Amino acid sequence: MNGSLQDRVDVPTPDPRAMRIMVIDDSKTIRRTAETLLSREGFDVITAQDGYEALGLVVRHRPDLVFVDIMMPRLDGYQTCALIKRHPDFRRIPVVLLSSKDGLFDRAKGRLVGSERYLTKPFTREELLEAVSAFAADREQTMTETAQ
Repeated sequence: MNGSLQDRVDVPTPDPRAMRIMVIDDSKTIRRTAETLLSREGFDVITAQDGYEALGLVVRHRPDLVFVDIMMPRLDGYQTCALIKRHPDFRRIPVVLLSSKDGLFDRAKGRLVGSERYLTKPFTREELLEAVSAFAADREQTMTETAQ
């Protein structure tokens, strides 16, 4: 029973070519849920509990897609998204805002700071995977063009 967590939980080891997805949320439940759902689909998942932690991880891991909660202490999702989008090395990373609010104002503010999409919590497995698939096709095309 001294096996690693990977051995005890039925989560496949991510393929090195797998899409790397970051989930930023101050709710441990949301982070774990998204991480489990995405890992089971073969994605490489990185989590952060707030925007400050996330910015360092973005630099280190260079995710292909970021999900970020709007309402977080210290650095909220709007600020985190804006900082990612303002950096020349990271501005092409798609950002999906997560929120329990589904208001027009929140969606508009998200667009202003550079988010590509908005997902209302609680989200279903299908909604989460649909959001990922919307960006996975773009990533595949970019990888194909780069390889040629």
